[in-house]
Amino acid sequence: MSGGRHLRQPTADGPLPGDAGWLALPDDEIVFRIESLGTHHDHDEDLLAVVRSHRHFFIRQEAAKRIRDAERLKAFAGDRHIGQILARQMRRDEDVEYLEQLLRDSRHLEVRNAAQAQLRLLKEALGRKP
Repeated sequence: MSGGRHLRQPTADGPLPGDAGWLALPDDEIVFRIESLGTHHDHDEDLLAVVRSHRHFFIRQEAAKRIRDAERLKAFAGDRHIGQILARQMRRDEDVEYLEQLLRDSRHLEVRNAAQAQLRLLKEALGRKP
Protein backbone atom coordinates (compact mmCIF):
# COMPACT_ATOMS: atom_id res chain seq x y z
CA MET A 1 0.00 0.00 0.00
CA SER A 2 1.20 3.45 -0.75
CA GLY A 3 -0.27 6.88 -0.20
CA GLY A 4 -2.97 5.45 2.07
CA ARG A 5 -4.56 3.52 -0.81
CA HIS A 6 -5.53 -0.08 -0.32
CA LEU A 7 -4.64 -2.63 -2.96
CA ARG A 8 -7.56 -4.55 -4.39
CA GLN A 9 -7.99 -8.14 -3.38
CA PRO A 10 -7.55 -10.64 -6.19
CA THR A 11 -10.83 -11.95 -7.58
CA ALA A 12 -11.49 -15.68 -7.44
CA ASP A 13 -12.80 -17.11 -10.70
CA GLY A 14 -14.71 -19.97 -9.16
CA PRO A 15 -14.22 -22.20 -6.16
CA LEU A 16 -10.91 -22.19 -4.31
CA PRO A 17 -9.39 -25.22 -2.58
CA GLY A 18 -11.07 -25.67 0.77
CA ASP A 19 -14.22 -23.70 -0.13
CA ALA A 20 -17.40 -25.17 1.32
CA GLY A 21 -21.13 -24.55 1.00
CA TRP A 22 -22.13 -22.14 -1.71
CA LEU A 23 -18.51 -21.08 -2.23
CA ALA A 24 -17.73 -24.60 -3.51
CA LEU A 25 -20.06 -23.89 -6.45
CA PRO A 26 -19.21 -22.24 -9.77
CA ASP A 27 -20.12 -18.54 -10.09
CA ASP A 28 -23.15 -19.18 -12.32
CA GLU A 29 -24.62 -21.60 -9.78
CA ILE A 30 -24.12 -19.13 -6.93
CA VAL A 31 -25.87 -16.40 -8.92
CA PHE A 32 -28.71 -18.82 -9.72
CA ARG A 33 -29.15 -19.69 -6.03
CA ILE A 34 -29.08 -16.02 -5.03
CA GLU A 35 -31.68 -15.08 -7.65
CA SER A 36 -33.87 -18.06 -6.65
CA LEU A 37 -34.20 -16.99 -3.02
CA GLY A 38 -37.64 -15.98 -1.84
CA THR A 39 -38.33 -12.92 0.26
CA HIS A 40 -38.43 -14.84 3.54
CA HIS A 41 -35.40 -17.11 3.04
CA ASP A 42 -33.10 -18.34 5.79
CA HIS A 43 -29.82 -18.16 3.88
CA ASP A 44 -28.19 -15.04 5.35
CA GLU A 45 -25.19 -17.14 6.48
CA ASP A 46 -24.66 -18.52 2.96
CA LEU A 47 -24.99 -15.02 1.53
CA LEU A 48 -22.57 -13.57 4.08
CA ALA A 49 -20.01 -16.22 3.10
CA VAL A 50 -20.29 -15.00 -0.50
CA VAL A 51 -20.00 -11.34 0.58
CA ARG A 52 -16.85 -12.18 2.59
CA SER A 53 -15.34 -14.12 -0.31
CA HIS A 54 -13.05 -12.98 -3.08
CA ARG A 55 -15.63 -13.68 -5.77
CA HIS A 56 -16.30 -11.05 -8.42
CA PHE A 57 -17.83 -7.86 -7.02
CA PHE A 58 -21.06 -8.44 -8.97
CA ILE A 59 -21.65 -11.77 -7.22
CA ARG A 60 -20.81 -10.24 -3.86
CA GLN A 61 -23.21 -7.34 -4.50
CA GLU A 62 -26.03 -9.66 -5.50
CA ALA A 63 -25.50 -11.66 -2.31
CA ALA A 64 -25.51 -8.46 -0.22
CA LYS A 65 -28.79 -7.33 -1.80
CA ARG A 66 -30.50 -10.51 -0.59
CA ILE A 67 -29.30 -10.46 3.02
CA ARG A 68 -32.40 -9.95 5.10
CA ASP A 69 -30.73 -8.47 8.20
CA ALA A 70 -29.02 -5.28 6.99
CA GLU A 71 -27.25 -4.97 10.36
CA ARG A 72 -25.03 -7.86 9.25
CA LEU A 73 -23.72 -5.75 6.36
CA LYS A 74 -22.35 -3.01 8.63
CA ALA A 75 -19.09 -4.92 8.93
CA PHE A 76 -18.62 -4.29 5.19
CA ALA A 77 -19.37 -0.55 5.18
CA GLY A 78 -15.81 0.17 4.03
CA ASP A 79 -16.24 -1.91 0.88
CA ARG A 80 -17.35 0.39 -1.91
CA HIS A 81 -19.55 -2.25 -3.55
CA ILE A 82 -21.21 -3.57 -0.39
CA GLY A 83 -21.35 -0.17 1.34
CA GLN A 84 -23.73 1.08 -1.36
CA ILE A 85 -26.05 -1.86 -0.77
CA LEU A 86 -25.90 -1.29 2.98
CA ALA A 87 -26.81 2.39 2.63
CA ARG A 88 -29.80 1.56 0.43
CA GLN A 89 -31.12 -0.94 3.00
CA MET A 90 -31.18 1.60 5.84
CA ARG A 91 -34.88 2.46 6.09
CA ARG A 92 -35.69 2.92 9.78
CA ASP A 93 -35.70 6.02 11.94
CA GLU A 94 -32.81 4.48 13.90
CA ASP A 95 -30.75 4.32 10.69
CA VAL A 96 -30.52 8.11 10.22
CA GLU A 97 -27.52 8.40 12.53
CA TYR A 98 -25.72 5.50 10.83
CA LEU A 99 -26.32 6.97 7.36
CA GLU A 100 -24.96 10.32 8.56
CA GLN A 101 -21.87 8.48 9.83
CA LEU A 102 -21.42 6.72 6.46
CA LEU A 103 -21.74 10.06 4.73
CA ARG A 104 -19.00 11.55 6.93
CA ASP A 105 -16.63 8.60 7.15
CA SER A 106 -16.72 6.61 3.92
CA ARG A 107 -13.75 7.07 1.65
CA HIS A 108 -15.75 5.86 -1.35
CA LEU A 109 -17.78 8.40 -3.33
CA GLU A 110 -20.25 5.69 -4.38
CA VAL A 111 -21.01 4.85 -0.74
CA ARG A 112 -21.34 8.52 0.25
CA ASN A 113 -23.71 9.15 -2.68
CA ALA A 114 -25.85 6.13 -1.78
CA ALA A 115 -25.93 7.20 1.89
CA GLN A 116 -26.88 10.76 0.95
CA ALA A 117 -29.70 9.61 -1.35
CA GLN A 118 -31.04 7.14 1.23
CA LEU A 119 -30.78 9.72 4.01
CA ARG A 120 -32.78 12.20 1.94
CA LEU A 121 -35.50 9.58 1.24
CA LEU A 122 -35.60 8.48 4.86
CA LYS A 123 -35.85 12.01 6.22
CA GLU A 124 -38.63 12.83 3.75
CA ALA A 125 -40.52 9.71 4.79
CA LEU A 126 -40.11 10.68 8.45
CA GLY A 127 -41.25 14.25 7.79
CA ARG A 128 -37.87 15.81 8.54
CA LYS A 129 -35.97 18.39 6.57
CA PRO A 130 -33.44 16.68 4.25
